[in-house]
Amino acid sequence: MDPQNLKAFVSVAEKKSFSEAAEALNLTQPAISKRIAALEDQLHNQLFDRIGRQVYLTEAGKALLPRAEKILFEIDDTQRALSNLSGKVEGKLTMGTSHHIGLHRLPPILRQYSLRYPDVQLDMKFIDSEQAFDAVVQGRMELGIVTLPPNIPDNVHTQEIWQDPLTVLVDSSHPLKDRANQDGTVSVADLAEFPSILPSQNTFTRRIVEALFKDYGLDIEVTISTNYLETIKMMVSIGLGWSVLPASMLDESVSELAVKEFNLSRKLGVVFHPNHSLSNAAKAMLDLLIAESA
Repeated sequence: MDPQNLKAFVSVAEKKSFSEAAEALNLTQPAISKRIAALEDQLHNQLFDRIGRQVYLTEAGKALLPRAEKILFEIDDTQRALSNLSGKVEGKLTMGTSHHIGLHRLPPILRQYSLRYPDVQLDMKFIDSEQAFDAVVQGRMELGIVTLPPNIPDNVHTQEIWQDPLTVLVDSSHPLKDRANQDGTVSVADLAEFPSILPSQNTFTRRIVEALFKDYGLDIEVTISTNYLETIKMMVSIGLGWSVLPASMLDESVSELAVKEFNLSRKLGVVFHPNHSLSNAAKAMLDLLIAESA
C-alpha cells in the first residue's frame, strides 16, 4: 500500500473532513479524494461514508485505521533510525505542548535549542496536555512537554522537568476572603460552598483538584470550564468564581487564598514512546530539558 494514501486516510479519519485533511497535508481536496479512492480500489472496500458534510468510518475503515497507523509508525521509526546513523542533528522534530508550558516554561529552552541546532525544523503543536500525551502514545509526535498525569501508564516513558505548585485564586472582593480564620486560612469545605472555574474534566489538573475534594467527601460546583488557564485567571479576576491555578500566575489582578488543607502541585515534564526510535533532534531536545531539571 502506498504510504501517501495511508497518510491521507489517517488524516481524514482524524479530522473527519476531507477539506481539513487536505489543509493539514498541504494538498488540494481533489488530491486527497483521489488518494482515498485509490486505497478503496486497492482494498475493494469503501472506507468512509459521506453523509452531507459529515464523514464517518465504515466498518472496513475502522478495521484499517489502527493497522494504517502502525504501518506509518514503523515507516517513520525506520527512517529516524537510519537518519540517526549520520550523527547529525537535523530534520523535523514534531512535538506537542500546552499553551501554559509554551508561554511560561519553554521559551528559554527553545531559544537555546534553535541557536544550537539551526538545521532542525521545529513543528510545535500547542494543544492540551492530554492530547499531546495521546499523540505520543499513538506515534504521531516524538515528544510531549506536558502536565504529567497523576498515574503514569506503562506504555510511555516520562521525565519530570518542573514542579508546578498550585494555589487557590479569587478576586479581591470575593466573599471567601471574609471566611478566613484567625490564622488567615479557609477550609476546603469553605471552597465547596462557592462556584468555581476549572479546566475540563478530562484534564490532569482537574483530576488532581477533584481528588483532594473527594478525600474530604466534598463535591465541587463548577460553573465555567475552559482549558485556557489565562482565560480562567481573567474570569476569576472579574469575580466569576474561585479557581486553582499555577502559583506562577499570581499577579495584581487576582488574590491568593490560603487554604488550610491545600498543598497541591502538578508535575510538568516530557513524555516519549519507549518503542519509538527518537531522532537525533528529539534526543538533543530531551538532553536540554533534562539539564533544565538538574
